[in-house]
Amino acid sequence: MAKVGISDVAARAGVSEATVSRVLNRRGVVAAGTRRVVEDAIRELGYDRGGQSQLVIVLTPGLAQPFFGRLCELIESALAPQGFKAVVCSTTVGGLQEIDFITSTMDLGIAGAVFASASNTLIGADPAPYRLLQERQIPFVSMNGAIEGLPAPSFSTNDKVAAALAVEHLWNLGHRDIGMIVGPVGNRPSERRLDGFVEAMSSRGVDDPRRLVARQVYSVEGGMSAAETLLDQGATAIVAASDYMALGAIRTAGRRGLSVPGDVSVVGYDDSQIMGFVEPPLTTVRQPIERIAQAISATMVHLVNRRPVPAGELMFDPELIIRGSTAAPRA
Repeated sequence: MAKVGISDVAARAGVSEATVSRVLNRRGVVAAGTRRVVEDAIRELGYDRGGQSQLVIVLTPGLAQPFFGRLCELIESALAPQGFKAVVCSTTVGGLQEIDFITSTMDLGIAGAVFASASNTLIGADPAPYRLLQERQIPFVSMNGAIEGLPAPSFSTNDKVAAALAVEHLWNLGHRDIGMIVGPVGNRPSERRLDGFVEAMSSRGVDDPRRLVARQVYSVEGGMSAAETLLDQGATAIVAASDYMALGAIRTAGRRGLSVPGDVSVVGYDDSQIMGFVEPPLTTVRQPIERIAQAISATMVHLVNRRPVPAGELMFDPELIIRGSTAAPRA
């Protein structure tokens, strides 16, 4: 049987070969109706898409934290056996932003995009990057924050459960003055962790759980600053919204002459690979990034090949990893 070519698809669809090429490589603007006709012709004829773009961009808020580097590595490894190449695009303050990466890589004919804890985590974020991808019919998925008003698949760690696990652990150790360090207002994962913390403390009879809540940026310095506030208010244990914030809290405790976990217990979040080697080894809530990366990659492959996938947000349960930064409070 003769191999089906672009000219055959063009003839079946009643369009030019250039239009077929634009559909295959997702370059230029093609009317939605025309794109559907071409896609139908591709399926009917069994055209081999082997020549189309296999690039998937992975947008992250930065690679300074080991967690994001590991996440991108896992997504890349999961996509590679399917013939896709992941290109990591780190959006740092003062550097290229999501819309810049998307605009520039579109000319390369990208197959899809992954928003890995990027602007999708921000309530009220600029929808321009998503709208641009929609216009070009380039599929995209998100991690740790469903994109408002769009049916794109999303995969998230259950942050409310994560906070509840941390509170339960500290409460069972005997702590009652438990504080929480969360990220800035409008960050979806942080708001969910805060909700989980408040619910867990309220269910244990604490009248005003928000009394011991401090907001800061996601960094060691942010954790240091927030810990100052919480320790001044009498917290004997701190739940941090990231491992790096937790390291900042431990540093602040040390500078005050307090020992961890003797005087104050600290729980992190993420379980970055190095957290078992810091001093003391950090008790933390682990995000199941291996399973999330696999789900993201499998869904992206299905979307690129125009196969149906479940819509909405899929939640993954976290796991508490107990190490040396938590203990019973001093009598």
